[in-house]
Amino acid sequence: MDVRFFLKHELHGLSRQAVTMLQQLLMVALGGGIGAALRYLTSEWITSDGFPWATLCVNLIGSFLMGALAIGLAENIISKDLALLLGTGLLGGLTTMSAFSIETIQMVEQENIGLAAGYVGTTMLLCPLLALIGWKLSGKLLAST
Repeated sequence: MDVRFFLKHELHGLSRQAVTMLQQLLMVALGGGIGAALRYLTSEWITSDGFPWATLCVNLIGSFLMGALAIGLAENIISKDLALLLGTGLLGGLTTMSAFSIETIQMVEQENIGLAAGYVGTTMLLCPLLALIGWKLSGKLLAST
């Protein structure tokens, strides 16, 4: 076997992989930018009265949508690229564990322990519950079509 042919073939395969990876990276970046912008707009729209309502809202909505998206991907209704755009990108940019963490620390620092505990409890209970509801609801909707 000609070594030059083998190397050319292997490099061509690597080139296609690199292009695919770059395309996927751009899908995530586009979705992430949109999600981050939506999170910012939400924080401007939903004012805080000492409780981080905007962060809670984006995390709850994002959890519900991620549950629905997971079913779409599992059932091959959406492509891997669309899942990267919407899931990893948009919902990853929209939801925020880092803001949740800092807001919790700030409440504790301000000695609002009850409020901090309520925030953590609400987030940790409702986010997975809404993801489950999105998952189940999407599954039922897909089964009925």
